[in-house]
Amino acid sequence: MPFLLLLLVPFGRSAELATAVSIVAVGVLLWRSPGLFLSNGGSRTALLLWGCFVTAGILSLYAAVNLQRSGDTVLAMLRYLPLAWFTVYALRQDGAVRKLFLGIAIVTALWTLDAWMQALTGYSIRGHAAADRLTGIFGAGDPKIGQVLAVLAPFLLAELRHRWGRIALIVGALLLFGPILLSGSRASWVTYGLVLLILLWRETRRPLQFATWAGMVGLAAMLAMGLAWQQSPRFDTRMQRTLLVLQGNEQSLNTALSGRLSIWATSLRMFKAHPWTGVGVRGFRYAYPRYAAPGDPFVNRQTGEGAYYAHQIVLEILSESGVLGLLSWLLGVAVAWHGWRRAAFKRRELAWPAGVAVLAVVFPFNTSLAVYSAWWGLIFWWLLAIWLGALGTPVVAVEHTDGT
Repeated sequence: MPFLLLLLVPFGRSAELATAVSIVAVGVLLWRSPGLFLSNGGSRTALLLWGCFVTAGILSLYAAVNLQRSGDTVLAMLRYLPLAWFTVYALRQDGAVRKLFLGIAIVTALWTLDAWMQALTGYSIRGHAAADRLTGIFGAGDPKIGQVLAVLAPFLLAELRHRWGRIALIVGALLLFGPILLSGSRASWVTYGLVLLILLWRETRRPLQFATWAGMVGLAAMLAMGLAWQQSPRFDTRMQRTLLVLQGNEQSLNTALSGRLSIWATSLRMFKAHPWTGVGVRGFRYAYPRYAAPGDPFVNRQTGEGAYYAHQIVLEILSESGVLGLLSWLLGVAVAWHGWRRAAFKRRELAWPAGVAVLAVVFPFNTSLAVYSAWWGLIFWWLLAIWLGALGTPVVAVEHTDGT
């Protein structure tokens, strides 16, 4: 079932079919064995993390600007617990974890090849590219391919390294870099850079060697960007906008960041007005016109709404769920860290691709998709559940598999 969700991800809300199946499966399992999930360390950790997440949402209802939307969002959060529990249960054997990771790697590779086909021919399995960026398997109206490939990259790169060594890792990294670059999503560039830096550290483990390899990767990235700049009109358009940042004034910087400065400033004003509980989860767009500066381009006078979300995870949490919401998240980080520290070394080695993927989603020094949204929130919880499932795999199972 964890694999089914991945297959449905490019098709919008159809991925919810996997959550529906998880809810039914968990209900059946609880009926047969009421204490099943509380007896498992991974499931208990999932419950604590889910409690932190939902608490942030519940507290945000206090001053929600659109109580119905925020309330519906909190109710939708309930589905994350059975998704996490069933994923942890499905991955209770070491062999299941390795098979799932292999499956994710294969799907990531196929989506990467499809994106390359679109880059070279203008078309992918889902049709033509958007005017200014690759969209791949997600289709022309849904520009998420770069961010998704960047987040799933650890699974593919770890599998290539495990099976065919360092050369395969380098080839895989280059193959991923092309579509991520041409996706036009600068957030995905930062995400992929983070993933590569973590992988480089795992390969080197020494500061000097790490710095040398990081410099070589940076040089290769600049060469690839230069080539893409010359050959791809889509990438040229994106870079021309990005280079506006060099003009040094606020207007050019805001343009280079696709209006993010305006959104971030408005989110801070929301937070100052509602410091403790925010404007309510997913209430950002409804509160936006009230706190936007005059002439803000994101304000739609006809609908009375504004930008959909803060485009930065810390600002999203603060503006929509306030200081109490951020504290709930930080408590969740502490719970996750404690779970990782308690896991055996072999468990951590097994789970690290999923852990890097989770870190890539919540990396705070980046723009991001909306973590409180139905789609990206589902991806986040799916990855988090996979990480917990891999960490919770019995040590005996791995020792038997490894033949030690």
